[in-house]
Amino acid sequence: MNSKLIRGGTIVTADRSEKSDILIQGEQIAAIGQNIDAPAGCEIIDATGALVMPGGIDPHTHMELPFMGTVASEDFFTGTSAAAAGGTTTCIDFVIPAPQQSLIEAFNNWSGWAEKAACDYSFHVAITWWDDSVAKEMAQLTRDYGVNSFKHFMAYKNAIMCDDETLVNSFSQARDLGALCTVHAENGELVYRLQQEIFDKNIQGPEGHPLSRPPEVEGEAANRAIRIAEVLGVPLYLVHTSCIDALEAVTRAKLEGQRVYAEVLVQHLIINDSVYRSKDWREAAHHVMSPPFRAKEHQDALWKGLQAGMLQTTASDHCCFCTDQKLAGKDDFRSIPNGTAGVEDRMSVLWHHGVRSGKLTPNEFVAVTSTNTAKIFNIYPQKGSISVGADADLVVWDPGATRTISAKTHHQNIDYNIYEGMEVTGNAAITLSRGRTVWRDGKLHTQRGTGKYIKRPCFAPFYEATETVRRLAEPTAVERDS
Repeated sequence: MNSKLIRGGTIVTADRSEKSDILIQGEQIAAIGQNIDAPAGCEIIDATGALVMPGGIDPHTHMELPFMGTVASEDFFTGTSAAAAGGTTTCIDFVIPAPQQSLIEAFNNWSGWAEKAACDYSFHVAITWWDDSVAKEMAQLTRDYGVNSFKHFMAYKNAIMCDDETLVNSFSQARDLGALCTVHAENGELVYRLQQEIFDKNIQGPEGHPLSRPPEVEGEAANRAIRIAEVLGVPLYLVHTSCIDALEAVTRAKLEGQRVYAEVLVQHLIINDSVYRSKDWREAAHHVMSPPFRAKEHQDALWKGLQAGMLQTTASDHCCFCTDQKLAGKDDFRSIPNGTAGVEDRMSVLWHHGVRSGKLTPNEFVAVTSTNTAKIFNIYPQKGSISVGADADLVVWDPGATRTISAKTHHQNIDYNIYEGMEVTGNAAITLSRGRTVWRDGKLHTQRGTGKYIKRPCFAPFYEATETVRRLAEPTAVERDS
């Protein structure tokens, strides 16, 4: 059995920091302690002066996604390799069935594409339509396929958008199965109307994209999803929370004791909406994603939400479209494929702007880049921890290493980088995926097909009658008197 000993580093987890060695046997952590003796033939990794953290878990990626008439340029091998270069060892991607398509058929399609992955992966499954067969397949996915989360797009009318009837049906079934509901919160009807009105005013370039998706559109949908989840008694996870309006809805719900989780994209913390006013169409178009980048006051609020624990996870929403693909919307912003890259840079950008600025501690960094995701999606402590028996997904982090981000040097399969020219301090020196070295000394060592699909068991069915349900269930005064 292959063994490795990481010696001399400081272990940093979500709840502690300590100088210790880590012994890896095969794919798992075998021992943690001071001055561990190296077994015969053991590879020694000198981590002196470095931090040793759980490998990152990106809860939101889209590899090989068929979308808006094209397919994302990043496949599961190149995408998970790029993730490894940045210290991320697990990605949770999305199976998105076409309307009327079997969920199981779509899951099998994505599973086939993912066989080439270089690091571990899992799947959320989107609900894009509804009838009794969808309910049955949700149960089958949770029981036999290790799926414990279902995605709902409240945007993209006439494509994959869920109406309220579908939300209520799917949320109810997920509740009974012990699964999480996740939502892309934007009011699709409003977006559709605003897109048409803005285009009719002869605003056809990328600057029309944020105008058609103002913060209120996200805030309304976030609050609606939260209220539906509250009444039905199901836990909810909001992806890519980008604005004050949605954050306020999340904060209210959490302070009222509702089981709501929220994710923020690192790029939404760093980049503001001025990119859409660039005179370079290419630059503006490469920032077209949904929800769009927001004004600076929203970024300030999102940082505070992350610090306060109202936002629990950080993601990349990695969805790559090259310039020639973005050009499909050259004369109509509505046709620009939505998506940006970021899986490789998520951790280093957050370290530089979060930890080095004092906004986050190193332990909080581990929580929001790895451990919280593992706990929310029920793969902790197999993932997101440094503990005996856990998968040896580890990153030896050099907090003093500096690099300049560029499309010329990144490992993502896209010809543009939204962080182009940004200098960041704090980077992955070595990344291990289940004990295998996949990144070291600035070079990838990934192999096609070595990634493993990670099943995520459901929680015990979560149902707690809300105040509304209890009130409706109580007998009226007339009924009591009779």
